[in-house]
Amino acid sequence: MSAPAQAPAPAGYGRVLAVPEFRAVFAAHVLSMLGMIVSEVALSVLVYDLTRSPLWSALTFALGFLPYAVGGTLLAPVADRFPARRVLVTCDLVGAGCVALTAAPGPGIGPLLVLRCCLAVVAPVFSGTRMATLADVLGDGDLFVLGRSLLRIVAQSALLVGYGLGGLLLTVVTPRHALLITVGTFLASAALLRLGTRHRPARTRPGGDAPPGLRRLLARPRVRVLLLLFWVPAAFSVVPEALAAPYADALGSGSTGLGLLMCALPVGTVAGELFAGARLRPAVRERVALPLLCLTLLPYLGYALHPGLTGSLLLLLLSGAGSAYTLGLDQWFVRDVPEELRGRAMTLLSAGLMTVQGAGMALAGVAAEVAGVGAAVVGAGAVGVLCCCGLALAARATESRDGAARHMTGR
Repeated sequence: MSAPAQAPAPAGYGRVLAVPEFRAVFAAHVLSMLGMIVSEVALSVLVYDLTRSPLWSALTFALGFLPYAVGGTLLAPVADRFPARRVLVTCDLVGAGCVALTAAPGPGIGPLLVLRCCLAVVAPVFSGTRMATLADVLGDGDLFVLGRSLLRIVAQSALLVGYGLGGLLLTVVTPRHALLITVGTFLASAALLRLGTRHRPARTRPGGDAPPGLRRLLARPRVRVLLLLFWVPAAFSVVPEALAAPYADALGSGSTGLGLLMCALPVGTVAGELFAGARLRPAVRERVALPLLCLTLLPYLGYALHPGLTGSLLLLLLSGAGSAYTLGLDQWFVRDVPEELRGRAMTLLSAGLMTVQGAGMALAGVAAEVAGVGAAVVGAGAVGVLCCCGLALAARATESRDGAARHMTGR
């Protein structure tokens, strides 16, 4: 009797990196992330040097979130109406030009903030187009999911070390000189994308959609639910990070505790994604997506027990690991969005993520002022779990209507 056929092994991250075009996109992503982090740190310091105002310095960071909504809605059709490589290279060149102007001597606080807004408006178009390009490079199956996961891991890891390295950089060069490094990373990213990826025609023709080009996309109930599945948990998950400074102060853990609290959630996220991407099969990742979605914010309820620094870090690590549900969502999203709308869908997804995180941070501050830091985190966990459970039910409902149940569950 012949041996039973073995199930195919999961496509690990090594298979993704074996694709030459993806390596170019990956390297460009690393350079763009480093450049953005350096520019955020340098601009914040530069604005503070000009104004001596902590408010204006903090506003520089906030402006990295708020214009995403504008760029993601008004400019989303660009991702599909022009060839992807052209859009990506143009966004990098626009970014390099904006940063070069901020690095030039002379601009005051007003022009600096305007240029910061311009960078933030272009960013969702770039990230959305890049996500759609991944589906062209890797296909819309498991390799796409792992490619998206790898880019997220790089982003989380860059946040862990980037701000510290940016601060060290400013001990040896001025903020304006540091901004020139960002110009170089954007130009290098543009060169990698231009030379390392092949030309593909635009997905849609101009004039095919009513402005702003999202009506046809948002008319699909399934797509609306999937967007909310990405956005809603993100709005609640940022609450502990937004309140890390006052929470560390209340614990008496000082700057060391603050740094650990800021790192715990990203470390958990990276660990969860690495495990799910490397060890779980595609069908399993899809099957556990909704249960993980409902559980990922549950650890925040542990703040009601006043867990101290060690307990808080464990809760944040656990919550971050639960965000591995995004690998399953990625597969559903690329499967359920029509190819000709993929660029604007990814742009809208990226813009919405940044916008809801900015709003979540602001609302966290308001809640903490009224009820205290611990209660704000517990409230975010409770309301977030309820919202996620409701969205999971909505996902099942749209699943049954569009006949995708077999794909979602992997059965």
